[in-house]
Amino acid sequence: MDKALFRVIDANINRLKEGIRVIEDMARYVHNDKALSTRLKTLRHLCKIDDIQPLLASRDSQNDVLRPTMPSEMQRVSIESIVIANFKRAQESSRVLEEIYKVVDPLLSENFKNIRYELYTLEKETLVPGEEDLKA
Repeated sequence: MDKALFRVIDANINRLKEGIRVIEDMARYVHNDKALSTRLKTLRHLCKIDDIQPLLASRDSQNDVLRPTMPSEMQRVSIESIVIANFKRAQESSRVLEEIYKVVDPLLSENFKNIRYELYTLEKETLVPGEEDLKA
């Protein structure tokens, strides 16, 4: 695998874990939701690559062309907007990893697909009122 692909993997593993961690901390410290924060922590621990040396060797964060903060990244108006942004961030990253690993390691691809679908489920459970409220 070439250095550029390792760089994509490194960036997306970091983004995925960071996004989940932000949501986890909101659940834990803002909402005191032990069940949700535990589920998120478990999910975050599934986001791993055993051999990180090639990822670290390919990392070039100082020269990342999108390193400067985008104005849209500064538009958070509430805890909910932070949670929404980080669910999307984690879902997008897991999708990138799923696609890359289809050609590198299909088992890891399936792992990242499962993580993505669990994020979709957690997002709905976290942000949508209960089913009984939707039927009224």
